[in-house]
Amino acid sequence: LCAVEFDGGVVIGADSRTSMGTWVANRVTDKLTPVTDSIFCCRSGSAADTQAITDIVKYRLNFMEIDQGRPASVRDAAWAFKEIAYEYRDSLMAGLIVAGYDHQSGGGQVWTVPVGGMCVRQPVSIGGSGSTFLYGMMDYMYKEKMAQADCEKLVTQMVTQAIRRDGSSGGCCRLATITKNGVERKLFLNNELPTEW
Repeated sequence: LCAVEFDGGVVIGADSRTSMGTWVANRVTDKLTPVTDSIFCCRSGSAADTQAITDIVKYRLNFMEIDQGRPASVRDAAWAFKEIAYEYRDSLMAGLIVAGYDHQSGGGQVWTVPVGGMCVRQPVSIGGSGSTFLYGMMDYMYKEKMAQADCEKLVTQMVTQAIRRDGSSGGCCRLATITKNGVERKLFLNNELPTEW
């Protein structure tokens, strides 16, 4: 999983492999899950746990938007995920990245909610089993105030590296760019992934 903020939005990306040990249960999973029209979460860990948490948060945010008469912010979504992840930290295996366009701040936000329920905002975040191969590469390639196209290229490269190196990552690369204009989704099949940087 990978998410990067840019001026006016965020780019998120993920591979598509769901595995159970050495067995690949699904090779075309969509790990980029919409929470609202402008907020997504990237899911890693137990597929059942992350799907259940996401369904609960969608319900809570929908209720909150009706109650407060305003769209949910990315922070609202991140804290809703955090509350559940922390309260049930002993029984859930869920690492999440919450990202989207925030109508209140007029820009993109990335929040990380790792296993255990911590919640922190970061301009860039990586997660999942493949992230162990990406820390040095991200430190080297990420620059502040990158353009949207550069962020899309970076996220594609990160997901590709995880697919190439990590046995629990694989399949294709799904990308979503979230701005005030909405969400633009892209799919790169395995044979379309970059072969060099």
